[in-house]
Amino acid sequence: MRQTTQSLKELYEKDFYLWVQENLRLLKNREYGFVDWENLLEEMEDMGKSLRKSVRSYMAVIKEHLYKWEHFRYSPDVGMDWIDSINIAREEIEEIFKESPSLKEKAQEWEFLQSAWESAISRLVSWFENPKNALLVKAYFKGKLPTKKDFPQECPYTFEQIMEYKPWVREFMEREPKE
Repeated sequence: MRQTTQSLKELYEKDFYLWVQENLRLLKNREYGFVDWENLLEEMEDMGKSLRKSVRSYMAVIKEHLYKWEHFRYSPDVGMDWIDSINIAREEIEEIFKESPSLKEKAQEWEFLQSAWESAISRLVSWFENPKNALLVKAYFKGKLPTKKDFPQECPYTFEQIMEYKPWVREFMEREPKE
């Protein structure tokens, strides 16, 4: 199927999968003059942004749940699902880093960590807005819904803590065994 650049641009809007396949064929055949470069370059840029966004989102989940664990556990049984979500998010990040090792370097930059922390703060604020957490709002914020200003403005976690810190391990090791 011979495509012109113009018909490829139209195909991009109508059938993305076929557009990808046709551009791949053109590239493999070294028919560079027919490739839809404009949309191809945009898609490549979006792929990189998507990976960064995924890592940032997983880091925000980890930070949110680490922060909840450290500051808002009102009983020993609270937070077990936070551990699960932290572990799953860490596994997902590690998988991304295996496929894109240079992204690991980017994820350690202060701006990246800070951006993920800002997302975590937004998640914390939303979590407290849920009526099921009304007692926590009363206990920790004197009955006033917290805002972003009620949380540390700078990220309290290092990259290493995000990827490895397990505050629950010490607590479980200190518990008395049940008979």
